[in-house]
Amino acid sequence: MGQLDGKVALITGASSGIGRASALAFAREGATVVVADVDTAGGAETVRLVESAGGRALFVKTDVSQASEVEALVQASVAAYGRLDYAHNNAGIEGMVLTPTADWTEEAWNQIININLKGVWLGMKYQIPQMLKQGGGAIVNTASIAGLVGSRSAGYGASKHGIVGLTKTAALEYAKSGIRVNAVCPGVIRTPMVQRSLDRMPELEERFVAVEPIGRIGRPEEVAEAAVWLCSAAASFVTGHAMTVDGGYVAQ
Repeated sequence: MGQLDGKVALITGASSGIGRASALAFAREGATVVVADVDTAGGAETVRLVESAGGRALFVKTDVSQASEVEALVQASVAAYGRLDYAHNNAGIEGMVLTPTADWTEEAWNQIININLKGVWLGMKYQIPQMLKQGGGAIVNTASIAGLVGSRSAGYGASKHGIVGLTKTAALEYAKSGIRVNAVCPGVIRTPMVQRSLDRMPELEERFVAVEPIGRIGRPEEVAEAAVWLCSAAASFVTGHAMTVDGGYVAQ
């Protein structure tokens, strides 16, 4: 028996990395999982992994920056499984890493805000009404330590700070309606996104490890476990919280 038996969880950005790990973690605890991403092949692989572990999953191709697609995603989830109990709004991109603020292009700025921040808002915009109909639910948004301290990427940092603020606002608005809203703030996690940076600049790995008090880069599964806990009954008195999963980085 899992702690999420009979529940339905929607995870965006679930074709790889933290999103895939989250889908597997929710399914392991008994939830039926809706996998959303623009990457069809990766999404199908996540579904295969869930099902091979004995879980149930559905893939819905979704661009989280498009309102019509996010609305259709929630509708498809409810049509398939009758309800929506949890959402992990995780989809995101890294943008122009290590680019000074004044050197960002408007196109790059708009893209990262539309996916990282607007995508989270659109997720909640359509998830919350469904949860209100059911009498409650739980939402976790993926922010970052870059949403808590300054970062080396203006657009990324701005989008992640925005997620933290949006999470706290929604948590207060819906606290008495039975909907809890929290955020996870990962540190450096070994995801495909981080690996792209390491492939371009291999020397970064040593630097990443050096600034982590725990002495290593994190794993996607460690963030996924936090997301599951925040949605579970064990976190029933937790809302509006930005939980760091960062090896102690922001405690310095």
